[in-house]
Amino acid sequence: MATRSIESMDGACRGIHSATRWRAHAHQHPLRHRLAVVGPDAADIVRHAGGWLFDRAAAGWEVTALVTATDNAASLQILGATVLDLRQSLAISRHDLWPTAVAVSVRSYLAEREVREGVLDCLDRGLAEVAIWGEDLPAELAERVATSCHRVSVAAMAFKSCALAAAGFPGVSVPPVEPFRSGSLLPPAFREEMRDLVPLG
Repeated sequence: MATRSIESMDGACRGIHSATRWRAHAHQHPLRHRLAVVGPDAADIVRHAGGWLFDRAAAGWEVTALVTATDNAASLQILGATVLDLRQSLAISRHDLWPTAVAVSVRSYLAEREVREGVLDCLDRGLAEVAIWGEDLPAELAERVATSCHRVSVAAMAFKSCALAAAGFPGVSVPPVEPFRSGSLLPPAFREEMRDLVPLG
């Protein structure tokens, strides 16, 4: 019987998946649409993007949440996300798997150089749909993204409420709209499939 390290067992118990195993799985399913959501912790992602995350997962997307603080991972799993440790994922030398869409907290964008470079690369090369949430948007992004929103489905509102409770925010009301700043530089065929983020104003 194969033995598992204490570190991998601890990660599994906390709901954090191995970045290496996730890469292997992703390579076996290259045609799936993927949403990568990056935030400082589970609560931040659930509060700002939980409805969009759930709706994409319910539509058949593979949703991955990458977090710096790995507590409360179960709240993201409620929404259908696979949870990875952000810094462990960034430490992998090869980054040959690009998601179809990326959603990033401004806090993570400012705190992690690799995240910032990845977002700018996506915008520069049209590699993925990009959505940002949070205050004090940096100047290099302000003119490249437009205000948009996701209209949260009724099912997503229910699951997001459960996820908020699991993240330590029981009883918090779930608004029907989640605001983002987004830049969609993908080919027109993809834009038709991604109309759940709609422009505002």
